[in-house]
Amino acid sequence: MHERILVVDDEQGIQGFIETNLVRAGFEVIQALDGQTALQKVADNNIDCILLDLGLPDSDGFDICREVRKNHTTPIIILTARGDDIDKILGLELGADDYIVKPFNPRELVARIKAVLRRVSTPPPADAEPQNQRHIKLFDLTIDLDRHEVRRGAQQIDLTPKEYDLLSFLAEHPGYAFSREKLLQEVWGYDFFGDDRTVDVHIRRLREKLEDDPNTPFFILTVWGVGYKFREQNP
Repeated sequence: MHERILVVDDEQGIQGFIETNLVRAGFEVIQALDGQTALQKVADNNIDCILLDLGLPDSDGFDICREVRKNHTTPIIILTARGDDIDKILGLELGADDYIVKPFNPRELVARIKAVLRRVSTPPPADAEPQNQRHIKLFDLTIDLDRHEVRRGAQQIDLTPKEYDLLSFLAEHPGYAFSREKLLQEVWGYDFFGDDRTVDVHIRRLREKLEDDPNTPFFILTVWGVGYKFREQNP
């Protein structure tokens, strides 16, 4: 089955250009010319990835990103002419997984879509038994590596794919400090075109979802002059 990509952009020329390249790469494309249509398409279809323009005729793309994130963890790649750092950071804070500035190379676009989809399409082995599921358990936090689920105590924590990948990587190496550059390399998994503030944004979002007090984090610690680490659990 071809992965289904929702392209949200009010410029039909851009829509056609993107569709041609994505279909050539083996994707199925669904189009939406405005924000409300996009939300309806997300609700009515099994969407694998969303390409979201910010300048929509009926709403701001940031608002659409926020609405999607209320109920869905579908990967979102913002595709826009706005290249200001503040827009990039805001998009990431609202739950976007990546940010591409127009004009763009179609090969780069396809590569980024494939990279996002790889991170969310690794199913457990078909013959895996429930008792053999792989877990990381540190303190009261449990990460189910097969189901891609995170719980704190009995409460399930809803994370975006990138947040989950970042948390899993840190939790798999408790006590080890990683630089932002190393985290970009290990978690994003391709030559990142942004800057290392992307890591800071995702760490802040994780703390808001995991911590009792995000300003005094317990799980994900800042190592000044280095980067971040997951707290080590003593025997």
